[in-house]
Amino acid sequence: MSMIQAQDLTFSYPGSPDLVFDHAGFQIDDAWRLGLIGRNGRGKTTLLRLLMGEYSYGGSLVSSTAFCYFPSPVPQPERLTAEVLEDLCPRAESWRFARELALLDVGEEALWRPFATLSNGERTKVLLAALFLEEGRFPLIDEPTNHLDAHGRALAARYLRRQGGFILVSHDRAFLDGCVDHILALNRADIQVRAGNYSAWKENFDRQQQFEEAKQERLQKDVKRLRQAAQRTSVWSDRVEASKIGAYDKGFVGHKSAKMMKRAKALAARQEKALEEKQGLLQNRETAEALKLFPLAHHARRLAAGKDLELWYGDRRVCGPLDFTVEQGERAALEGRNGSGKSSLLKLLLGQEIRHGGSLETASGLRVSYVPQDTSFLRGSLGDFISERGIDESLFKAILRKLGFSREQFQRNLEDFSGGQKKKVLIARSLCQQAHLYVWDEPLNFVDIDSRLQIEELLLRFRPTMLFVEHDRAFREAVATKVIAL
Repeated sequence: MSMIQAQDLTFSYPGSPDLVFDHAGFQIDDAWRLGLIGRNGRGKTTLLRLLMGEYSYGGSLVSSTAFCYFPSPVPQPERLTAEVLEDLCPRAESWRFARELALLDVGEEALWRPFATLSNGERTKVLLAALFLEEGRFPLIDEPTNHLDAHGRALAARYLRRQGGFILVSHDRAFLDGCVDHILALNRADIQVRAGNYSAWKENFDRQQQFEEAKQERLQKDVKRLRQAAQRTSVWSDRVEASKIGAYDKGFVGHKSAKMMKRAKALAARQEKALEEKQGLLQNRETAEALKLFPLAHHARRLAAGKDLELWYGDRRVCGPLDFTVEQGERAALEGRNGSGKSSLLKLLLGQEIRHGGSLETASGLRVSYVPQDTSFLRGSLGDFISERGIDESLFKAILRKLGFSREQFQRNLEDFSGGQKKKVLIARSLCQQAHLYVWDEPLNFVDIDSRLQIEELLLRFRPTMLFVEHDRAFREAVATKVIAL
């Protein structure tokens, strides 16, 4: 057991005037299963990279342990998975490979397949297992759930709960609750370390914000009362001072005037102290504005329907036969294991060439807004992205600002955005579009928890018709009005 300590940690990326960390400090125990949380751009991945020694920084980061990072790069992915694990975990005994993968529901046969042929979910599980096969290293785990379905996330949470210490970046609330025992939160104004899972931290954080809101309200009333009292006292003092002219006992009047002036100064000092105290409150409150959406109404009640629908990958049927409908006002969640055809069904609905049987019908004149799972095509400037897609620039940028973008980020190229920022660009584009049906494919990958809550609130308020895939259980349970199981 040892400590990882940061003191006066200061860091900014080369060429950027913005400090990611400004004399930050914290102390954590490497025996903790620590969840690292914070809005996109707050420095979660940067902190992991600093611990890995990838950047120069001011201040100090002290630890006696060696670190390992997820996801690790895999050179020559055409090699067998067993060879990849031998390369990543040279000191691990090979018999442990199959045992570790079995805990993550990956069959032993995967070891004898080329790593490149594994599904994204299988690759995630293999690389996760590699972290704990090599003993003596402290795992830094950066968003492992993005390629895992709901079942895979539950398995991964259970797997991590069996392990020793690690630092985990995740925005999936249920996943964090399932596997961490401490939280390190990168807040707006400070860094907090708390025992417990995410829900316990959030309850404590909200309670603190409510306490500070109540205190701020009391201080506002006090400031107003003190200001009025100080003004009254000052006026009285001036009147008394003026009464000295022609007064019989000028000494008594002067003494009375000085006493009242002293009281006015004391009231002003109390007012100043209350103002200072008020300024120190609610510095960690997230101030994002509510999002808006204006979905279109369609003349038909039923917008999409599948009858005996089957989906095929090559010669293999992966889904069906399936019957389903999506009617106006419904928010239908597609649910199924990785590889069950969820994304293919969405693409088929969009008119793409997907091998299938049975039928899929959509209402005439249906306008669809689509958020794809993949963000790798995002290149170039934000201005080019806006003009090429005919987006209302002021509305688009206003949405991004509400989702936590700084004005400086608008000047960067899209390929330099974080994964969460790229997803927000695609969500913002969708929110700019008026549509009858919103089709979103894993929209929340890499998106921070506060933004997820914003989007939840938006969908519950404006009630658009949706067909979506999302493995964040808390989000799905809050938003979906029906589930279509594949």
